[in-house]
Parts: sequence; C-alpha cells; structure tokens
Amino acid sequence: MTTAGLVIPFILLSHIGMNLSGRLIVIFSAIVLTAWVTMLGLMAFRHEIGEPGTFLDAFFDLDLGLALSFGFAAISTCLLAVDHSRTRRRVLKIDRWRHNLARFFSPLVVAHLQEAGNALDLKRRPAAIMFVDLRDFTSYAETAPASQLAGVLAEYRRLVAGTIFAFGGTVDKFIGDGVMAVFGQPTAAEDDAERALDCAMELIALLNEWKPLSDSDGSVFHVGIGLHYGTIIGGVLESGYHDEFTVIGDAVNVAQRLESLTKDLGASLVVSSTLLTQTQKGTLTGPWIWKNAVALSGRRFPIDLAFLPRESILPQPMQAPSGHPEIGNGAARKAASVRQPESPS
Repeated sequence: MTTAGLVIPFILLSHIGMNLSGRLIVIFSAIVLTAWVTMLGLMAFRHEIGEPGTFLDAFFDLDLGLALSFGFAAISTCLLAVDHSRTRRRVLKIDRWRHNLARFFSPLVVAHLQEAGNALDLKRRPAAIMFVDLRDFTSYAETAPASQLAGVLAEYRRLVAGTIFAFGGTVDKFIGDGVMAVFGQPTAAEDDAERALDCAMELIALLNEWKPLSDSDGSVFHVGIGLHYGTIIGGVLESGYHDEFTVIGDAVNVAQRLESLTKDLGASLVVSSTLLTQTQKGTLTGPWIWKNAVALSGRRFPIDLAFLPRESILPQPMQAPSGHPEIGNGAARKAASVRQPESPS
C-alpha cells in the first residue's frame, strides 16, 4: 500500500466525472475514502502495536492529506455534475416553454417574452381582438371521414396561424374551426388595429381561394371574421389544475358577437367603428356597408360597425414585407376596389 496507489482513484474519479452523474461520483468517492481511511487506520494500529504511542503520528500523515485531497476533488466534481444537471434541466424547461409559446406566438414575440418574463402576468392593456370562423364547416364535419377532416382542419389552422403571425398577432386559442387572435398581446403597439385589419383582409383573400389538399371532394368554405378594439385583461390565468394564457373582457365578447353577425349580414368581415378610429384611415373606401347603433346579443349598448359583403370583389393575397416578417403594410386592404362608402343604414 503506497501513496502512489491513490493515483488510480484520481484517474477513475475523472472518468466517472465525465458521466456528469452526481450519484455515481458520491458512491465511488465514498467507497474510495472509506477503504483508504480504513487502511490508514489499520496501518497506524500496526505501528501502535510495534511502537506504542505512535498511532496518531502514523495516522495523520501525508497519506491522510492525499486522501482528504481526493475528497475535496470528489466534492468539486460532484458540484460540477450537479450544476450541469441543473443547467440542463433549465435549458430543457426553457426549450419546452419556447415550443409551447411558438404554437401561439410568432418567433419575434417569443424572443421578446424571454427577455421580459413578467409580460405574462395579468394586465390591462388595449388590444385588437379577432374571431375567425369557417361557414358550413359543422355540416361538412358530420359526413367527412375522420382522417380527411383532421387534414383539412390542420391545414386551415396552419394557414390562419401563419397569416396572423406574419402580421404580428397572437393566436389565443383554437375552438374547432374557430380561431381567436389578439393584436396587442403580450404588449400593445400603436398599429395593433391597423395590422389586425390588414390581417383580416389577407385572411379573407387567402381563405376564399383556399382549396384543401386533404379534401378529395374539393369543398369550398366561406369565412366570417369579427374585429373589435378595446381594453382587455391579458396574461396567464391560473386555475390550479389548468393554467391558460388568454385574454378576457368586454372587448373579447364584442368581437365574438361581431363574428356571429357575419352570418345574418351575409358578410365576410364585420369591423367595429372603435377599431376603425384606431387605424390611419378611419373611413374605409371600397365595397363596405355601414350600420349605426347595431344591437349585440347580451350587450346593453349598441355599436356602430362596417361590414364587407361576401360577394364583394376581394383583394389578391399579399405577403408581409421582406425584412419585417411580423408586420403587414396594409397593401391587401388598400388594393380593394375603390368606391365611396354607402350611406349609413
């Protein structure tokens, strides 16, 4: 038993440390230290038998110092492994967090949320709310094969979500063929209403020309969109069992009612006058019809609105400007056929 014998445990410690397993490092180090200190105690006891009074001198020597050095090296290696494991778990958690957010936010918004973690707290802020719904999809779902229905719905959601992301919006939730989107969540911007209107016009153009690849029958769907601007409460709503990142408030209810009105009005898009006042052009030009003091179900106060009839000539699809994938420039809406607005009814 020589001092050089400790070189082997040091080498093995380095090898085990490369596995970055704190549990293995602790087990190996405990075995080595227990065995080595036991052997030092036995050797000191033999010295004590031969020369009484030499036990302490024989035990507390250079070999014990090397054994303690091994212990300190083991502790350092174990702390390094624990720190690595903690960092790895944190990275995996952030990666899952980014993956979950990427389903509802555009990449630039996800990056912003990483820099401002408290942006997910419930706060009041102004925002534009959009509800999108496919007409006659319920009756289609009653007879379509399950695999075909799933393919059409997935394709539709990708198209809608991608367009919303391109204009800097947020997908709050999917409800069957319905989509709720927010412009101004998690942070409000001056052009939220403008981008929401541009996005709605883009969606109308895209969805009216959309022919699902998964549908062998070549079904054609019409879209109904409701848009409103107001104060919302947005952030993470905790319920104990299922936490949800969402928005609530009267503005959300109004936008949903406006989307429902598209059925009665035969419209592709219904926009509140509140949202129009937030855009650069409060008065729309083109095939719009205006209505004042329209009563909404479940709401005490009426609302002024404008709607785009379904049979109107729609603009061609556009792409968000290069270099700014998050922001639309309003070209789709401005490309609509120009006509003086009809008299309010």
